Amino acid sequence: MSPFWNIVVITLVVANIAGCLWLLIWTARRTPGEGAETGHVWDDDLREYNNPLPRWWLNLFVITIVFAAIYLALYPGLGNLPGRLGWSSASQHDARAAVTLAKRESLYQPFEGREIADLQQDPAARALGGKLFQTNCAGCHGVDARGAKGFPNLGDGDWLYGGSAELVYASITGGRGGQMPSFFGTIDEEQLQSLVAFVRDMHRPDHSAVEYAAGIKKFSTTCVACHGADGHGNPLLGAPNLSDDIWLHGSSSAAIRETILYGRKSQMPAFESLLGETERRLLTGYVLSLGQPQP
Repeated sequence: MSPFWNIVVITLVVANIAGCLWLLIWTARRTPGEGAETGHVWDDDLREYNNPLPRWWLNLFVITIVFAAIYLALYPGLGNLPGRLGWSSASQHDARAAVTLAKRESLYQPFEGREIADLQQDPAARALGGKLFQTNCAGCHGVDARGAKGFPNLGDGDWLYGGSAELVYASITGGRGGQMPSFFGTIDEEQLQSLVAFVRDMHRPDHSAVEYAAGIKKFSTTCVACHGADGHGNPLLGAPNLSDDIWLHGSSSAAIRETILYGRKSQMPAFESLLGETERRLLTGYVLSLGQPQP
């Protein structure tokens, strides 16, 4: 707070307290005609009398003013003046945060420095990683980690950016940003239909459809740069494998058509600034354990 506003706040607070005290003194005075009618009458028989406030009521107001003066002397309230106790909301927050941080460090200390593969097999580590998942990841991937439209299923063994411990840890730490371009205006309706049929049926053994055969040609000139000639995808780009039956945005012809025409954009946030290294390793171990049989 600047010196000017510091003076303004102190002046306003002191003036308000002084004004309240003066008002109490003025209303406590005995006035001529005390106890007499003022001449105001309501509902024929409800009359107003010139009676002062009861003493006990006035004393309560005086106590509040005394309390305000003591409070402002002990705690901050007069501009930048810290008060005799030196208390502040920031110092209280720091003290409580330090206690919470100490408890947090003691909770994760037994798992510090351990390999992710080890954490993946440790039931206690998986339990703690599960709590981290529910707090940080369930909002997108679901409480069961089975995902939703646009959010990957983490238990099916299919990985857009690779499923090794190092790559999953990198995804959690730095986040991921994937984008498929839009082909609106660059592909005619006949080509679009054949490409949709090809992508939709790529994982099926029967490839005899005419539209499927025509789609291969369009796929080889439009999609292979990201998804590969065999449609197995590219983990370096986050391009999904189109040869399996796992779909991120839906497997219907309408959903695939929408994806090709308008593209897709996905963003996973980075947790490097939110979670410590041990927490991220525990979370990685838990995520990797979702795809393995549990005892």
